[in-house]
Amino acid sequence: MGFRRLAIFVAAAACQLVHAVAVKRSVTCPTGQTTANEACCVLFPVVDLIQSELFDNGECGEEAHSALRLSFHDAIGFSKNGGLGGGADGSIIAFNSTETQYAANDGIDDVVARQFPVFLKSGLSPGDFLHLAAVLGVGNCPGSPVLPFSFGRPPPLAPAPDGTVPLPTDSVTDILARMADAGFSTPETIWLLASHSVAAADKIDPTIPRTPFDSTPGTFDTQFYLEVLLKGSLFPGNGSQSGEVLSPLAGEMRLQSDFAFSQGLILCHALLVLVNNAHVTDSRTACFWQEAINDQPFIQGKFQAAFTKLQLLGQTNLTDCSDVIPAPQDFTSDIRFPASFDQNDVQVACTTSAFPSLATVSGPAPTIPPVYVFSTEIV
Repeated sequence: MGFRRLAIFVAAAACQLVHAVAVKRSVTCPTGQTTANEACCVLFPVVDLIQSELFDNGECGEEAHSALRLSFHDAIGFSKNGGLGGGADGSIIAFNSTETQYAANDGIDDVVARQFPVFLKSGLSPGDFLHLAAVLGVGNCPGSPVLPFSFGRPPPLAPAPDGTVPLPTDSVTDILARMADAGFSTPETIWLLASHSVAAADKIDPTIPRTPFDSTPGTFDTQFYLEVLLKGSLFPGNGSQSGEVLSPLAGEMRLQSDFAFSQGLILCHALLVLVNNAHVTDSRTACFWQEAINDQPFIQGKFQAAFTKLQLLGQTNLTDCSDVIPAPQDFTSDIRFPASFDQNDVQVACTTSAFPSLATVSGPAPTIPPVYVFSTEIV
């Protein structure tokens, strides 16, 4: 009996060793890089192409932000119940003359125009190119989680219909309903908004293109979640525009929908402006919002999971090619209140947990510059 048990143990250990060797197995591509799957070899030259021609050799600038936005607008054209598009299939590039006309996609035509020539050089399907560019763009921003990438999306069959992309003027209830129809829970919706930490607005107020949503748009961090909660006092551009509310910092824009999520407000634009410094709360979203503040590992993990889900909407039988994606730079610092702000300026909306203790940057209140733009891009 003892010998039989020993034989079983040895056999099991051998199986585990074989499995471990199989997991670590890699192939060397013609370009010299290694990957776990030979099918992924074709992606290494495309990674170099995208980094060079779209992202200025790895910058976390306007084009990286735009690639991230494009991936969301493409993938969210999906419904669990069917009939709302193919999800993360690249239809927004393939059928750009249709989808760029939708109101929620205002400004997307500029992004598509910059990406399209690079897409044609890549040899990839529209979906694979678009979502590879998004993962690379986010990864250029220090603090980004390591995002996986799956390869093998077929060409899209048709454009997504209008009305699938939430607008900043939509209510919390309407946005959550649209996201739930695509398969996302309330907290997943809040975590996906971490993308706004490296994002900017171009069309809400066209007089101030590339206006960031927080003071550190070159870093994937939780500064965005903090600054949306600060008391607003100004508009960064040509007065109040549809889709924005008062901002705490010059040069920074606060979206109406972001502020509504941070407070749990279910109000129209006019009322949001009036109560920007009030405490009208709804626990559906306010505590999820506060939970992210100054917890970098938390938001990295949550965004990674939600964004991975987004990039797989409507897709099956893909190949994991995550090992072709360069590792992002770390960001491990605590976030801080912008200069001249402190705890007294926070519009606390979550009453069930303590607000984190944060230091303040020294000096006068800053003016936030527009996000970096590659000098040879179309502005």
